[in-house]
Amino acid sequence: MSTTGTHYSRPATLPAIWLVAEREIRMRLRSKAFLISTGILLLLVLGSIVAGGILGANQSLPSVAAVGSAVTTVEATDAFEVTEADSVDEAEALVRDGSVDAAVVPSEGQLGLTVIGLDEAPSGVVAALSEAPQVLLLDPSDQNPGIVYLVALAFGIIFFSSALTFGQLIAQSVVEEKQTRIVEILMATVPVRVLLAGKVVGNSLLAFGQIVLIALFAGVGLLATGQDILLAEVGPSIVWFLVFFVIGFVMLAAMFAAAGALVSRQEDMGGAITPITMLIMVPYFLVIFFYDNPLVLGIMSYVPFSAPIGMPLRVFLGLAEWWEPLVSLVILVVSTLAIIAIGSRIYENGLLRMGAPVKLKDALKSAA
Repeated sequence: MSTTGTHYSRPATLPAIWLVAEREIRMRLRSKAFLISTGILLLLVLGSIVAGGILGANQSLPSVAAVGSAVTTVEATDAFEVTEADSVDEAEALVRDGSVDAAVVPSEGQLGLTVIGLDEAPSGVVAALSEAPQVLLLDPSDQNPGIVYLVALAFGIIFFSSALTFGQLIAQSVVEEKQTRIVEILMATVPVRVLLAGKVVGNSLLAFGQIVLIALFAGVGLLATGQDILLAEVGPSIVWFLVFFVIGFVMLAAMFAAAGALVSRQEDMGGAITPITMLIMVPYFLVIFFYDNPLVLGIMSYVPFSAPIGMPLRVFLGLAEWWEPLVSLVILVVSTLAIIAIGSRIYENGLLRMGAPVKLKDALKSAA
């Protein structure tokens, strides 16, 4: 006796992973909200760099009117736009009509100069004319502190916003599939771990693509505003940031997917992903407040959740030896593999559980 029928075979692992990843990518790219938010983010990055370059190029020196012997003294500072006046009265008139910010005239005082303002003391002019003691730096830094802060802020914001945005999308997608029972159909087609891998790969590609676009737009903005020297200084750290971001995001994506599998309703998702959100927020605030602290940055460089921010910033500051990014990267890769292994089992254990949220300790016990 023979039976006839159609035999269904599951696709191979790699094609199945790509099939799920492609589905995730299509869903995101069809979302107008996602496309609009990405476009706005890119325009903000480009606009901020162009605006900063224009403002930096258009910065003007304070204008002063100088009389007699004061002209030589004021010009020697190279800190002012100097207008020569024939008399003190003429200099005062220029101050009154707003032609200059202040006037500097000879006097019989200790410094031989008097600064004339309109309605308040021109502190900037006074500071530039005051004699300051010589400063000797034992270990001078080549970076402008303002530029260092901006680079730290950029790394922190980009990692924080991208990881949180795509991580929440992953968790939300998992919960939606559980609510609508689509996950049961998907599990009949591909293994659970393949489903998880596809979600992580698809969203990681989207996140990485967004970061690459941000880097390209930033580079275009720097070149367009003549800030090619800054681009050369930041370039190596951007490359390291991209490398660390990819691996770090895969780690976080697996955690978000596992957290989403623990709940069955969107209302419960916030509590499930809060610990992961905190892990993303802590490095962001650390780099904002301790961007110039070598000890804090050194610790951040070797902690997996903060290494994608800490190590690239140390590379930019010149604080990292050539081997340190490699060691940090190995630690991050090993940590990512371990978290993926744990997260995949939690994901598999909680995916078909409906109703009340699955406690993490129960999921871990079942995963053991």
